[in-house]
Amino acid sequence: MITVAFWLIGVSMLLAAYRVVRGPSLQDRVAALDLLGLIVLAAITLAALEWGQPGLIDIGLVFALLGFFGTVALARYLERRRFDDD
Repeated sequence: MITVAFWLIGVSMLLAAYRVVRGPSLQDRVAALDLLGLIVLAAITLAALEWGQPGLIDIGLVFALLGFFGTVALARYLERRRFDDD
């Protein structure tokens, strides 16, 4: 079952990476990049389960926090840029 989950995560990564590259707008690319970060978090968590390494979950949590703060920073930048254009 874990092998199937790894394959599904891999397919999800490819689809999210495609949206990052081909997104029609910058907002779509930011959302896809955030999704890609969450998919990587899922892969790290699944690897921790498979390998019996609970320390990987801590790394995943740090990665998720960095991704969240990055998304918030990009959203604030895009919001300010929108108001500066008016």
